[in-house]
Amino acid sequence: MTNSLREIEDMEVLFIIGSNTKETHPVIANRMIKAYRKGAKIVVADPRRIPMVKFAELFVNMRPGTDIPLLNGLAHVIVKEGLQNDQFIAEKTEGYEEWKKSLSEFTPEYVEKITGVPKETIIGAARLYGGSRRAGIFYTMGITQHACGTDNVRAIANLATLTGNIGRECTGVNPLRGQNNVQGASDAACLPNVYPGYQRVDLPEVREKFEKAWGVPLSPAAGLTATEMMNAAADGKIKAMYIMGENPVLTDPNMHHTVHALENIDFLVVQDIFMTETAKLADVVLPAACAAEKDGTFSNTERRVQRVRKAVDGPGSSRDDLSIILDLANRLGCAMQFSTPAGAFEEFGRVWPALAGIDYQRIAQRGLQWPCPTKDHPGTPYLYKDGFPKGKVKFASVPYTPAAELPSAEYPFVLTTGRNLFQYHSGTMTRRVVPIEEHAGNPYIEINPADAGRLGIGDNEFVNVRSRRGNVEVRARVTSKIPEGIVFMPMHYHEAAANVLTNDALDPVVKIPEYKVAAVAIEPIAA
Repeated sequence: MTNSLREIEDMEVLFIIGSNTKETHPVIANRMIKAYRKGAKIVVADPRRIPMVKFAELFVNMRPGTDIPLLNGLAHVIVKEGLQNDQFIAEKTEGYEEWKKSLSEFTPEYVEKITGVPKETIIGAARLYGGSRRAGIFYTMGITQHACGTDNVRAIANLATLTGNIGRECTGVNPLRGQNNVQGASDAACLPNVYPGYQRVDLPEVREKFEKAWGVPLSPAAGLTATEMMNAAADGKIKAMYIMGENPVLTDPNMHHTVHALENIDFLVVQDIFMTETAKLADVVLPAACAAEKDGTFSNTERRVQRVRKAVDGPGSSRDDLSIILDLANRLGCAMQFSTPAGAFEEFGRVWPALAGIDYQRIAQRGLQWPCPTKDHPGTPYLYKDGFPKGKVKFASVPYTPAAELPSAEYPFVLTTGRNLFQYHSGTMTRRVVPIEEHAGNPYIEINPADAGRLGIGDNEFVNVRSRRGNVEVRARVTSKIPEGIVFMPMHYHEAAANVLTNDALDPVVKIPEYKVAAVAIEPIAA
């Protein structure tokens, strides 16, 4: 997030797109509701009538995979009606006039045809967001999990830049991270093309810095993303894999392909707190400690670095992740320069200035937000107050790219996937909690009443859902929350795994799969 969670309550306009915030980020949603009760206007853009719609001034009920035309359409209206921030554009951006030309075709009428959103709603949403200078955009994987996910994010950045809703309090572009330490893992270089602090591996000066810090030669070549690794394993180009705290058999798209890839390699190690579907395929399982059984830090979605303290000992032979990694590193001949979580964090601060001012003593009671470059720095509630790291922001033209897979006569429905309030990710933890399972332990597919009636499907009846990659049998949940022609499945349930069906087409830049749009057929199953 460019801004802070506390700022949400004082925003004038909240534009939520591709985020089922009430169910997937309920604590943040409560802040949004507080803003609503203070008079803020909320715009929700989503294919489903999600719970946050209850608090929305406008519900932008769009077709899956049409984010780019919608966002470009909003920008078109803002420019046409003179709602842009001319001073911000003149002082802090470049490429505006050329980018503005790319918006010409995205009229409300044209965007309505693609997205299914009435032109009046498009104009209304543009006026709300464009008319405010205290507006924030919030998004999650409904934006990123597309074959055009990178362009979706660029279109969002254009919108914030156009209105100057960035670099100030109660504004910003705010991606809500999906798990408790996704931000921290990214900061620490759990990415294939950067060192800690997003410092690129292909820049000689950066590589030399880390070679000096670590005392070893380093490669200038970027590695593979997780999805690319699965493809390489399936092709026999990767012979061994070490998976920590992930369950790709359930969470990667096209499950059959993932299982084939993992079975195709010579050696698989899985380090996890439970015997997951992925761990069952492993040659070696390293039992790990959970968050309550180890020390360290988590960095949350607002860039706040917080202490995590061991509360109980882990069961059996489980060990914390760091001790396992240090032991393996020593046996492989790579002795680390630290032996404790505090030591690892101190090294982090030495190689990334944004963390240099944070230590375990400073965050003993309350976390700090990076950048925090010195020991007397208070942390940074919002980014870009004093300008942008690379000077002026460049507007990026974003053409409309349809989804990689569209409905057809054989596969007439669009499947979109996501989460629900009670389960978490692949269910590895939550599905072991009896009260949760009693309430939300059954997989389902949401289908519109008109579609269900046409197919002869009753509520709670089993259906066969089929895509080009496989099929699952699951109970139908007939509901008007989902429009005609679209169906929704949560991704938590191994017995009816949505990712058997999803498309493994990748975004060409960051290689994120297109989980949110897949063409499927639905057939009733005889009793």
